[in-house]
Amino acid sequence: MTDQPPDRLCVDPDSPFYNEAALARGVGIRFKGRERTDVEEYCVSEGWIRAPVGKTLDRHGNPLTIKFTGPVEPYFLGPAPSET
Repeated sequence: MTDQPPDRLCVDPDSPFYNEAALARGVGIRFKGRERTDVEEYCVSEGWIRAPVGKTLDRHGNPLTIKFTGPVEPYFLGPAPSET
């Protein structure tokens, strides 16, 4: 794994952009210069994040999300696991 988070990442295990190794390491998101802790999915190259809207759920029981556009800066919270 590189020291740069993936271009696109999702916390939903059913998504093709789910990456368990990156999520286990911890990924922080800086969106429009502010730290965000409620991000469900992001894409750096397209410049957007998806965040939940309150406690509202969709018909499948997942959090209802809204797409926000702007500069996205992901970073790892923890160090890379040592290879021994």
